[in-house]
Amino acid sequence: MNRRILVITASLRGGSNSEILASSFVKGAREAGNDVEVVSLKGRNIRFCVGCLTCQSTGACVIRDDSVEVVEKMKESDAIVFATPVYYYGLPGQLKTLLDRANPLFIADYAFRDIYLLATAAEDEEHTFDKTITNLEGWIECFEKARLAGFVTVGGVTGPREIENNRGLDEAYRLGASLR
Repeated sequence: MNRRILVITASLRGGSNSEILASSFVKGAREAGNDVEVVSLKGRNIRFCVGCLTCQSTGACVIRDDSVEVVEKMKESDAIVFATPVYYYGLPGQLKTLLDRANPLFIADYAFRDIYLLATAAEDEEHTFDKTITNLEGWIECFEKARLAGFVTVGGVTGPREIENNRGLDEAYRLGASLR
């Protein structure tokens, strides 16, 4: 079955390790026959949620910026993949802001069921990704039909392109290839 997969990359720097990790995932997912779209948050104008909750009655956010397009793509996707660097052991602000702005999806007939996380960090300790995963799981819990279906984490990569030749790239490729 050809699945619609949306990969959202949250890094704002060129040559980012999380984007390279996402590329491996995308290659595997496409080779498995999936329709994969990659959306970068780099250069996007996504403003903070103002907490008005209008979206809960109208299904649309009152703020007209780039998040509207991304959230619509999220709604229509069978699976969503978040590829992100880890800042201070958690999700970076640009991704957290997008998740907050996805509020209109709560009342929507969203297609996604499977959520995946691809994360990179400078730190390489056993607990490095725990809070990042917990942050994302908190968002997922608000969507009763969705689940965290898998993740790949790679620590110890700081500078641009340090992930090249890392075994995590093979793991991300295999995860992408497993989506059928």
